[in-house]
Amino acid sequence: MSISTNIQGDVARISISGRFDFQVHRDFKGAYAPSLENPAIREFEIELSQVDYLDSSALGMMMLLRERAQTAGKTVMLVRPNPAIVQILDIANFNKLFKIL
Repeated sequence: MSISTNIQGDVARISISGRFDFQVHRDFKGAYAPSLENPAIREFEIELSQVDYLDSSALGMMMLLRERAQTAGKTVMLVRPNPAIVQILDIANFNKLFKIL
């Protein structure tokens, strides 16, 4: 499992690979927290193309980021989820809460 953040302009892209579950909640929060406080960042992109497992705690972490981002006037998008992850996101109705690219 790895999480990295890359900032380009006003976008913070959080790339995740491997298992996205409760074991990485501190790493995930650490990846987005500095950008929440950065007024130059307007958008978060969560890159999911390399995620091979995602559970309900990961869904909760993304929801928490969405809530915090909205409070800070920022948006969150989910980027390039693989077909298995798309199915989980669809079941959880995340397509109604997030823009999924």
